[in-house]
Amino acid sequence: MTAQPPPDALEELHRKALVQLDPVHRDFFEGGAGRERALTENVRAFGRLALLPRVLRGAGPPDTAVELPGARAATPVLVAPTAFHRLAHPDGERATARAAAAAGTVLITSMAATTAVADVAAAAREVRQDAAVWFQLYLQPRAEVTDALVRRAEQAGCTALVVTADSPVFGRRGRDDRNGFHDLPPGYAAENMRGLPGAPPGGTLDIAMSPGLSWRDLRRLRTRTELPVLVKGVLHPDDARIAVDEGAAGVIVSNHGGRQLDAAPATVEALPAVADAVAGRVPVLLDGGIRSGADVVTALALGATAVGVGRPVLWGLAAEGEAGVARVLAELAGQTAHVLALCGARDRTDLDRGQVVVRGRLPGVGLG
Repeated sequence: MTAQPPPDALEELHRKALVQLDPVHRDFFEGGAGRERALTENVRAFGRLALLPRVLRGAGPPDTAVELPGARAATPVLVAPTAFHRLAHPDGERATARAAAAAGTVLITSMAATTAVADVAAAAREVRQDAAVWFQLYLQPRAEVTDALVRRAEQAGCTALVVTADSPVFGRRGRDDRNGFHDLPPGYAAENMRGLPGAPPGGTLDIAMSPGLSWRDLRRLRTRTELPVLVKGVLHPDDARIAVDEGAAGVIVSNHGGRQLDAAPATVEALPAVADAVAGRVPVLLDGGIRSGADVVTALALGATAVGVGRPVLWGLAAEGEAGVARVLAELAGQTAHVLALCGARDRTDLDRGQVVVRGRLPGVGLG
């Protein structure tokens, strides 16, 4: 029998997390919409791609630092917004924030966090005073609710807003339906929704989705804040162009981790056309399917400035708390630097699309 390679840190933490998590909460974190094709393809699509290294480039030691709206990160691997971290570990978003700050990267904290944004930011700045926290926002049908959320993010010291635009309605997630998981258990709440206009005294509002929201609502948001606004959930190049024309400070290529439209393409498949449409006017980020440093470098070569990781962070949190999140981020940062060096690149600007090829095609048949 052929010996199997040992699991890497992410695989090890994933296996440990699956044992640690309550099965209902495990399905919430692991699951996607519909038949989970978009969820699965996010990972598989990276597996269909290979990197063509360049040699004798004299690139020197890799430099993974990136400049982003409202932040400078030591690594192009950011923490993508995910909900309900306290279901994974009692320290929840505070632990994630401390680990992200120690790694020198950006935490995008979720509007559906089980810890209020002010407390998340405070935890990050216990570790590093200049730690960058962005706030992920669903535009709400009631403008006064959106305004109140933005003020909270500003007061907490967030340095950017990330508007998730791919959710006119909630995705249909079969695992949650089978488990009857449609609300948080007692003792937990989406804390950013507490005390908003129209909420019961001391209580929370539900996060509302609306197919009536439009670019006009994004335009209104930009008049209410001086923070840079990134638009997340962009897969169509025309939407990327519109976002930039509307003043977005960045575009995030995302299919919501496969949790909204199950027919959506894998994010890495959508990335090149979006990057072409943006044409370098603002940073392009990607989330969905990142599981290794090779995946990170592939995304950078195809036009991304940085990437976000969601589920691997939750695996680390569930398995080992703050230390587990730190392991995930350190592993991905280290792998990214190593792959850059092997590809003959000092940083992402030394990469080009011609270095990404489809496995099984003849040499020279690349994506460039």
